[in-house]
Amino acid sequence: MSELSEGDRVSWNTSQGRTRGEVVQKKTSDFEFAGQHFTASSDEPAFIVRSEKTGAEAAHKGSALRTLK
Repeated sequence: MSELSEGDRVSWNTSQGRTRGEVVQKKTSDFEFAGQHFTASSDEPAFIVRSEKTGAEAAHKGSALRTLK
């Protein structure tokens, strides 16, 4: 997978189906988001993404995201 960065367009799975949005922030250390603890490192970063449709933000591992053109 190519390295993701802020502003990249991506898609990811949700319970309602595939969603599109953009990377808002890259996390390389453990963090809290929406009341949940997430593990991240420079080798396995996590990303905060914002949905194009709803504007809602979510946290995902890079492996859960697909880059869009």
